[in-house]
Amino acid sequence: MEFEDLAEGCIAEILSHTSPMDACKLSLVSRAFCSAAESDFVWSAFLLNLTSIIPPSSIPSSSSKKGLYFNLCNHPTIIDQGKKSVQLDKRTGKKCYMLSARNLDIIWGDAAQHWEWTSLPDSRFEAVAVLRAVCWFDISGKISTVGLSSDTDYAVFLVFKMINASGFHYHPTVISVGVSGGSTNTKYVCLDLNVKDNCLRELQCPKVRSDGWLEIEMGEFFNSGLKEEQLQIKVMETTSHIQKCGFILEGIELRPKH
Repeated sequence: MEFEDLAEGCIAEILSHTSPMDACKLSLVSRAFCSAAESDFVWSAFLLNLTSIIPPSSIPSSSSKKGLYFNLCNHPTIIDQGKKSVQLDKRTGKKCYMLSARNLDIIWGDAAQHWEWTSLPDSRFEAVAVLRAVCWFDISGKISTVGLSSDTDYAVFLVFKMINASGFHYHPTVISVGVSGGSTNTKYVCLDLNVKDNCLRELQCPKVRSDGWLEIEMGEFFNSGLKEEQLQIKVMETTSHIQKCGFILEGIELRPKH
């Protein structure tokens, strides 16, 4: 018996144990595979435990499970009273999170003369943090690994903008990622793409995202999913004592590495 001779239900059962990318590729094998690959049965398998991360009232409406899957891949869903967003990685269906600026600890973040909270049309969150003037640049955050996909290598990214920024071109910024009680990965980076100092230009620099924001990879970690751990994240430049401004923080994103 050839694969294309299998009953559609049998093909759908096989496809449900693959990945979203494999299901899309295998839909080209034959009409039977195409029909099975479009079925709600297959895509429901890629949406398991969806309500454990997204409240039912926040799940977007869709005419099919496949349509819902790609909606959740292409459009972040805001959760936790607007403090986080979640979406699915298109290739694997694994979970991606972004902690909003409101969900992070910013030194002097509540002092209006140092940080301003405002809305931007191109941000997924209601408010972003705009740096007005600080010498002590210090941002930290944490997230439980319980909500993350298990058996997954994650990368952590700082998501921000620089508009008329100054003060970031004298000393590198220190960023670190680590699990509480475990090892921490620390490195020196340059956050300002317009820096002219040759020493800083040799450091890791941010890249422009498809949504127009900048991002810089802070580090990576492996989530086994075997136990709950706290991921600790930190961004700081506190040694130069130079006043800094023009940095706009959207959040910190965690997504699977490919």
